[in-house]
Amino acid sequence: MARDFSPYQQKVIKRFYDNQNPIAHERLAELVGELYLSSGKKREKVWSTIVETMKKLEVPEARIKHLVEQDKPELLAQLVKELEAKS
Repeated sequence: MARDFSPYQQKVIKRFYDNQNPIAHERLAELVGELYLSSGKKREKVWSTIVETMKKLEVPEARIKHLVEQDKPELLAQLVKELEAKS
């Protein structure tokens, strides 16, 4: 089902996809704070969201696994700094 979008709609869609990486970076930074404050099942849910976000940012699988195993927000905060420095 193909749709014809107006030029304005095409620009909005293009901007959305152009900004996916910065949006994911910001979301990961927000999740660091949530991780510091969470515990129990909530912490597990936050970690699953963090893993999904890191995959979108193309973080190597080995690094993702290491961060999850360590379960230290400080290490995740360090990753956020590294990603921001690269962009």
